[in-house]
Amino acid sequence: MNNIEQIQRRTIRILATGQVLGGFGLGSVLSIGSLLARDLSGTEAWAGAAATFSTLGAAVWAIPLSRLAYAKGRRPALATGAAFAISGALLVIEAAHIRFFPLLLLGIFLLGAGSATSLQARFAATDIPVTGKTGRSIGLVVWATTVGAVTGPNLFGPGDALGKLLGLPPMTGPFLFTVVAQIGSTLIFWFGLKPDPLKFAQELQKDSAKTKHKISLKSAIQTLRENSLARYAVISVALSHMVMVSVMSMTPVHMQDMGYDLVVVGFTISLHIAGMYALSPLMGMLADRFGKIRMIVIGQLTYLAALATAGFGNDNRWLVTLGLALLGLGWSASTVSGSALLASVLPANEKTNVQGLSDSLMNLSGALGGGVAGTILSFVAFGGLNMFALLPVTVISLLSIVAYRKSIAAEAAPAK
Repeated sequence: MNNIEQIQRRTIRILATGQVLGGFGLGSVLSIGSLLARDLSGTEAWAGAAATFSTLGAAVWAIPLSRLAYAKGRRPALATGAAFAISGALLVIEAAHIRFFPLLLLGIFLLGAGSATSLQARFAATDIPVTGKTGRSIGLVVWATTVGAVTGPNLFGPGDALGKLLGLPPMTGPFLFTVVAQIGSTLIFWFGLKPDPLKFAQELQKDSAKTKHKISLKSAIQTLRENSLARYAVISVALSHMVMVSVMSMTPVHMQDMGYDLVVVGFTISLHIAGMYALSPLMGMLADRFGKIRMIVIGQLTYLAALATAGFGNDNRWLVTLGLALLGLGWSASTVSGSALLASVLPANEKTNVQGLSDSLMNLSGALGGGVAGTILSFVAFGGLNMFALLPVTVISLLSIVAYRKSIAAEAAPAK
C-alpha cells in the first residue's frame, strides 16, 4: 500500500508539471482568440467563435483521447493531445498572416485538444485508488495549471512585442509561447508518466480487467441513466463551464471597447484564471471534507456574486475585474467538486468512458455559451450577458437540491 501511495505521489507531480506548461495556452486562445476572430471576420458577432471552436475542439477530442487512454494508457493519450495543440497554435499564426478566418477557426479547433488534455489530466490524478483523497488529487492537478495560465495572459504584451520583432501579424506573438509550452508538456507526459497510472490501476484490479468491457457512447449514456449522482455531476460541470466561457470570452472584447489595451486585458484575464486554479487544492479538500454537492452549491452562489458584480459594474474596470476573479472561483468550486463527485460514484470499468463523455459535454456546453455570447453581447451589451448567464446557475441550484436529498436518502437506506 505504501508503494501505491509513492507511485500516486509521483504521478501527481508529473501531471502537475505537465499542467504548468499546458496552462500557457489557455488565456491566449479564449482572450486574444476572440480579438483575432473579430478582426479577421470583421464583425463583433463572430468574436465568440474563438471560444466556440476551442471548446468544440476540446469536446470532439475528449472522447477519442479517453478511448486512447483506455486502450493504451494515459501517457500516450495526454502526449497526443498536447502534440495536436502545437499544430493548432501554428495555424492560428498563419491564419492571421494570410488573413483567412476559416483557417483561424481550424487552428483554434486543434488547440482545443490541449484543453481536452488538461481536463483528462485531472481525472488521471484519480486513476490510482487512494481512499478519501479524490477531491484533493484533482485539486492539486488543476492547481498546477495556475502558473502557466496566470503567467500566460501577462505575457500578451511581451509576446506581441516578440511577434513584431519576428515580423509576425499583430496579436499572434503570444501563440509562440503556446507552441514552446505545449512541446514541453508533450515531452513531460510521454517520458514522465512511468508507470502509466491507468495501466497500473488496471493491474491492481485484475479481476475487472479480465472482463472485456465494451467502451462506447451507448454504455456511457446508460451508466448516466442508472446513476443519478453521476448524471448530476456531469450536468453541473457542463453548465458551470458554459457560464464561465460565455462571460470570460466576451470580457476582452468588452474591455477593448472600453478603451483598454492588451496589457490591461491580460491582467484581468490572469486574475480570472488565478481564481479558476489557484485555490483548487482547497476546493478539493473542502469537497472531500464537507461534501461535494455542498461545494457545487457554494460555486453557484459565487457565480451569482460574480455575475452581479461584473454585470451591474460593467462600466467600471475594477468591478469587471473583480467579477471575473469571482467567476473563476465559482468555476473552481463547481468543477473540482463536480469532477471529484463523478470520479467517486462511477464503476471502475466505466470511469474513462463516462469521464470522456463528461469532458465532451462540458466543452460542448462551453462552445454553445461562447457561440451565443457574441450575439447576446451585440444586442444587450456586457451587463445583459451576465444576466443571461444566471439561467444555467439557476438550473444547477435546483438540481443540487434534488441531488442532495437523494444522497441523504441513499446514506440513510442501509440503516433501515
